[in-house]
Amino acid sequence: MYDTKAIMRKAFRISKVRNESAIRIRVPGGHLDAAHLSVIRELAETFGNGTVHLTTRQGYEIPGVKLTDLGAISRHMAEMIADIEVACGVVLESPEDGYPAAGTRNVCACIGNRVCRFANFDTTALARKIEQAIYPNHTHLKVAITGCPNDCIKAHLHDIGIVGTVVPEYDPSRCIGCEACLDNCKKKITNALSFEDFAITRDEDYCLRCGECILKCPTGAFSRGKKLYRILLGGRTGKRNPRLAQTFVENATQDIVLGICRNLHRFIATYIDQSKAKEHMGYIIDRTGFDTFKSFVLEGLTLGPDVKVVQPTNPGYVYPRRP
Repeated sequence: MYDTKAIMRKAFRISKVRNESAIRIRVPGGHLDAAHLSVIRELAETFGNGTVHLTTRQGYEIPGVKLTDLGAISRHMAEMIADIEVACGVVLESPEDGYPAAGTRNVCACIGNRVCRFANFDTTALARKIEQAIYPNHTHLKVAITGCPNDCIKAHLHDIGIVGTVVPEYDPSRCIGCEACLDNCKKKITNALSFEDFAITRDEDYCLRCGECILKCPTGAFSRGKKLYRILLGGRTGKRNPRLAQTFVENATQDIVLGICRNLHRFIATYIDQSKAKEHMGYIIDRTGFDTFKSFVLEGLTLGPDVKVVQPTNPGYVYPRRP
């Protein structure tokens, strides 16, 4: 007999095939040193069925491993998982025993401004900082990071989503009145720009701070100012009550993002329904109330005058339960 809960806590999956499991490897931010690919191949060919699955959370999953081999597998991948986590500032005390926790899922991120011209910041760097803030932990939690409001990583489907924004800075002396920025914002975004008295004006109430006006300007009249973050709250899939996340904090600094992430587990540990195998954070917030959640996760944080805290109002949609 095997202790399946202990196996799952070390990030191995319990397969539908009797006496088999699957190796799961965390890749915070979805960014991996290519040197580790040889180890992943060795694991798949030596212990698995020779295949590797790329998960929706940007990790690797190797199916077809035997439960009797889990100890040898943990030792084989110890150096690799330790190196991956050390790059995030996380020190695994006993990597030869495998991962110490699996509840907090891999932090996923779009490719960010290392490659993408639309991204407003380095998503990989932030993913690694968040990994350090929340892992290891057994609490069920999903975090995703997107470099701009295009949200290619689907941050709106996660417990916490981080959206990168930028404050456009405008120099009217460089503006030639071509209205390329205005046309783009009107057609594709929120029509937040207007042209008045030979200059562009930006409506703060509608501007998403996506940064596309900066990209469209041919003369550099718009440039990148302060980088800020929009924090989304309460997204989830699931059988009965899926919903999109909504804005929780606008104009957050990176310190606020990391502070909220550090406080999440304390809130969950205090209010989680222990009678359930797991409970999504959104359901806990629904049960305890938004004000309770807000007081926990914002405790000890200094919010500047530009930071806005918003109460989400989207209940999602519900598949009814038969009475």
